[in-house]
Amino acid sequence: MEQPSPDLQQKIQEIQILEQSIQALLGQKQNLQLELNEAENALIEVGKSDDEVYRIIGNAMIKSPKDKVIADLEEKKKLLDLRLSSLEKQDSALQEKAMALQQEISKEMGAPSEEKPVEEEKSE
Repeated sequence: MEQPSPDLQQKIQEIQILEQSIQALLGQKQNLQLELNEAENALIEVGKSDDEVYRIIGNAMIKSPKDKVIADLEEKKKLLDLRLSSLEKQDSALQEKAMALQQEISKEMGAPSEEKPVEEEKSE
């Protein structure tokens, strides 16, 4: 078997880097999703409570106005949604680039494309 061309080797390396980047983004997205779920759950719980609401700041638990806590949680939720959306766009762009590179590599290596064969309809 002959050695792949330098161009092909570079593309293979690039796709490996893209896959690592996609994995890193996936981890970031999962962390943001956890934070978002926590903020949503906190909003629900604060909404259920009476006017006494406490928040933890450092090592201290401090009484805070309920409406201020709700406003802060909604702002945090909005920010997390925005960051999550941004990561999803980055992920999509990386996925598309990886797919295009994979197709280029397959062409250069002479591998058949990954098209699914059309199944014939069976009449019973």
